[in-house]
Amino acid sequence: MRRSASPLSLTLFGAGVFLLVLAPLLVWYVQPYAKRTPVDVDTTTVFTGTGRSFDVGRLETVDGQRITITRKVRGDVADSLKSGNAVWDVSTSVDTDATLPASDTRDSLQWTLERWVTDRRTNEPVHCCRESPAFDGEAYLKFPFDVEERDYRWWDGTLGGVVRLRYEGPRTVQGYEGLRFTGTVPPTRTGVRQVPGRLVGLPKTPQVLAEEWYANSGIELVADRRTGRILYAAIGPRKTLRAPGSSEDAVVLLESDEIAFTDDTQRQQVDLAAADSRKLELLGRTVPLAAGALGAVLALVGGVLVARGRRSEPEAPNAHLMTKQPV
Repeated sequence: MRRSASPLSLTLFGAGVFLLVLAPLLVWYVQPYAKRTPVDVDTTTVFTGTGRSFDVGRLETVDGQRITITRKVRGDVADSLKSGNAVWDVSTSVDTDATLPASDTRDSLQWTLERWVTDRRTNEPVHCCRESPAFDGEAYLKFPFDVEERDYRWWDGTLGGVVRLRYEGPRTVQGYEGLRFTGTVPPTRTGVRQVPGRLVGLPKTPQVLAEEWYANSGIELVADRRTGRILYAAIGPRKTLRAPGSSEDAVVLLESDEIAFTDDTQRQQVDLAAADSRKLELLGRTVPLAAGALGAVLALVGGVLVARGRRSEPEAPNAHLMTKQPV
């Protein structure tokens, strides 16, 4: 009895083996490769709150001001591809209603431009590519992928140093669950600024190098567990000036109990985090599990069919050797 494998059985068996090989490749190679900080980022986040700010025209601190912080992040794709890191240019402006909308960011109450360079896999800072300023920490514009339930070191650009954020448990933002972290900054001297002496209680001194002090009564960040994207952020900044050597604040430059992501920014961040998280979930779990299960079934069915083969009629022994004999 002669046996031969049918094309269908070979196709099923081959497809099953392919899917069984594909499943671990997605988990061990494709998904880790996809879990990289993007380099073509172009996002804008907006914080709002009320508080006090210094009016340069009136030379006094004004209460009841609406304060808006606008942060624009754009990836430098060319430098990112050249260095292999994530190179982001970050523009941050602080405004009151008097300076909004500002046609030029330099007209804002405060404006800074930074270049943030990180390892695309670990989110650790990388000191290259005209980074400015040099920074440290584990988190700033985002947390690392696969955020853990532990404390993190967060870089505070105003402080120019690292703040320890404590893990506080889960928190839901716009119906989406993230991990909540909080911290504070005690009053800290951050630099000096040349101002008229009378501004800091020294009327007989025309100009003086006043001390700049900064504190933050409440930092709150909520991060997406899988992607590290920040879903919600709030700060309670206080920036003041002191006379040289004084222990008392002379002028309040900026103060607010809370400046936080607007609802639109929260929704934007949640939508981006949910989309990226779904992609990583598909590559790291859903598709590999489905491919593994389907591959096992197809390989089993195809293997059984190949083993059984296709039966055909038996051939007469030595039939191919028989020839006609002449009469």
